[in-house]
Amino acid sequence: MPAAFPPQGRTTRSFGAGVLISILCAIIAGPSAAQDGKPPDRQKPKAVADKPVEPEAARFCANIGPSIAEARVAWETKRLADLDAQLKQRLADLEKAEASLQEWIAKRDAALKTASDDLVAVYAKMQPETAAAQIAAMDDQMAAALLSKLKPGAAGAILDEMEADRASKLATILSGASGAEKKS
Repeated sequence: MPAAFPPQGRTTRSFGAGVLISILCAIIAGPSAAQDGKPPDRQKPKAVADKPVEPEAARFCANIGPSIAEARVAWETKRLADLDAQLKQRLADLEKAEASLQEWIAKRDAALKTASDDLVAVYAKMQPETAAAQIAAMDDQMAAALLSKLKPGAAGAILDEMEADRASKLATILSGASGAEKKS
């Protein structure tokens, strides 16, 4: 008799094909219970009830059982590897975001240090109109650092004397700086 069954251990079948073959084997071998857990009806069609289980079909099902299990393990292993790769990518993205945030914090701290206490004292004693004209000529980070070290009333008076666009831009920078200071 020619070998009609695949050798044991062959894993070239896909998982879906293995499931289909398992279902066919269960149908041929005559399951003892239906899928819902209830025993099958006693009134089976005579063609199925009278048909004996063929030894070749039972042997085929026994031979492919291990290959089906291997296919499932291979599929699960591949799925876990894919999930692991996704997790590693997300971690790398988070590390990049953290590095960017650390860089921004370092820049902000450097800008705050540049606004020395002596310079802040000078601007605190100036008239708001004069201070606003000079601060408006500074770069954004320096101006925001200087305003953040002034008392709120003095900083507000200076911002009030500036052009609306420039004051709005500096206020936005200040709100970002004060939000990060509260978190630290």
